[in-house]
Amino acid sequence: MVSENVSSQVGGGLCNYELVVVVRPEADEENFESTVESIGRFVTGKGGIVSEVERWGKRRLAYPIKQYGEGYYVLTRFQMKPEYNEELETNLKISEDVIRHLLIKLG
Repeated sequence: MVSENVSSQVGGGLCNYELVVVVRPEADEENFESTVESIGRFVTGKGGIVSEVERWGKRRLAYPIKQYGEGYYVLTRFQMKPEYNEELETNLKISEDVIRHLLIKLG
């Protein structure tokens, strides 16, 4: 497994995560990219590694969230120490452009 080798080379203690973020549909391209880049900067700033960012584009939501029926989806796969999860989620909650997020620790 490549990810296990990378985490042991970096110093261990890193866990694999997937983060799905839904950005409000009114966000212009600049705000959207800024939101995506800020997630990457947070992870790398805490000694983590971003391995993949997938922009899924604008999609219809299954149910309205904060009065929005659509949103831009982004999937980010990364490695980070678990003690920074709470800080990352707090930053996502206070972001005006993020209407929903889901952080999953991969086994």
